[in-house]
Parts: sequence; C-alpha cells; structure tokens
Amino acid sequence: MPGSTPSTRNQPGVGLPRWLWVPAGFAAFLVVAPLVGLVPKVNWPEFGALITSESSLAALGLSLRTGTVATLVCVLVGVPLAVVLARFQFPGRRLLRTAVLLPLVLPPVVGGIALLQVFGRRGLLGQYLDAWFGIQIAFTTVAVVMAQVFVALPFLVISLEGALRSINSDLESMAATLGAHPTRVFLKVTLPTVGPALVSGSVLAFARAIGEFGATLTFAGSLQGVTRTLPLEIYLQREVDPDAAVALSLLLVVAAAVIVGTIYGRGQDR
Repeated sequence: MPGSTPSTRNQPGVGLPRWLWVPAGFAAFLVVAPLVGLVPKVNWPEFGALITSESSLAALGLSLRTGTVATLVCVLVGVPLAVVLARFQFPGRRLLRTAVLLPLVLPPVVGGIALLQVFGRRGLLGQYLDAWFGIQIAFTTVAVVMAQVFVALPFLVISLEGALRSINSDLESMAATLGAHPTRVFLKVTLPTVGPALVSGSVLAFARAIGEFGATLTFAGSLQGVTRTLPLEIYLQREVDPDAAVALSLLLVVAAAVIVGTIYGRGQDR
C-alpha cells in the first residue's frame, strides 16, 4: 500500500554488515568440508558390497532396532518429564532440569562410565539385580538401549518443554472448565497442540540414538549381533578395512542428513 514501510522479509541481509559472510563462510567450511570430503574417498565400485557385508548389516540392523526401542522409551518417559518441568513448580526443579540436560554437554564416555557404576555387575543397583534376580544389564543389548536413552532423552525433553511453555493454555482451561478430566485434557488438547514439537524431538532422539558411540562402547561393549552398533562397526573397520569404514560413515551421514533435513528443511527458507 502507498506510504507503507517496505517489508524486509524478502530482502535477506538488509541492514546487516557484509563482513559477516567471512566468519559465516569459515564456520560453514569447518562443518561442511569434512562431510563432503568423505565422498571422493569412498570406494564406489565396492560401495554396495562394503555396506551390505554380514557384519555391516548386523550392525545396521542392531542400530535400527535399539534406536527404535530407545526412542519409544524416550517418548514414554520424556513426555511426562517435559510436562512436569514445564508446568509444575516444585523445589529442585532447576536442579532436575540441569541434570536432565547434562548428557548434552558431557562426553558420552562419561555417561557410559556412570551407567556402568550404577547398573554394572558390581554397580550400586546392578549388584542387587544380579544377586537377587540374576539379571545382568551391562554388556547386553539392553545396555545399548539404556546408553542410547541416556544421550537421546534430553533432545526430546528440551524440544517438548519449550513448546509446552510457549503454547496458549486457553484451550486447556476451556476444556477443564467444561468438565474434562485432566488426563483427557492432556491427551486430547495438550499433546495435539505440541504435536509438531513431539515429532521433531522424537526424530532427533532417534537420530542421536543410532549415532551413539562412547556410552555404548563403555557400558555395552562391542559384541557382534549383540552390542556392536553401526558407529562401533565403523570404529572397528577403521583399523581393519578403511574402505568399509568410509562407506559406512557416508551411509550414516546421509541418514542423519535426511533426518535433520526432514525436520528443519520445511519453511526455513521462507
């Protein structure tokens, strides 16, 4: 309209210094160059055989199975945790949030050692599980899932908690006023409202789970078909068959790119 202020939405960079391109380009180079550098190093004539070997398929299958289970666990326990952190006031809430988000910044191997000290055969709880029930968790497939949950859960919680804090609670209040039970309000109003955040958080948790290495190696070991996930297979092949390690690395990079691109690609360029 005449006299209106021109919109800068379709004019990226308006009012910003052009020198920002220099550090931005360097930052992009640091991230993109190593990923792109994998492509020319792949033994393309043997690529299919390298990623479909018996050990590679076993590791890929285990990663997908345990990653799926870990994601389901994250959803089942992470959604309630995110709601508690976002909607309830209680002593120690800040401390609990800090503890939940710690795996985001801790080296995964530290998480593996912590899990081992608690659930290992001689751990704080593991010794009683072994003595009373004959249950050993460490160095089993269950340990792989637990390690993946440890590192992936914060991604779901942080995504969902932020969404819960930002949504308008009027619909929930209206439903409660009309006599809906709190559980019904939660299932029929709250969850659908934060559905996109739940989906994106779940997919990110899955991506982090299948890419987990340090905690898995420390807590679960590397037994083919039992605890050797795809990242562990890549690490092992790095010494015995570099071509296989590069091919499997590229496979994991592509899978991660598809997952992240699916979540964040839509609407980001508008």
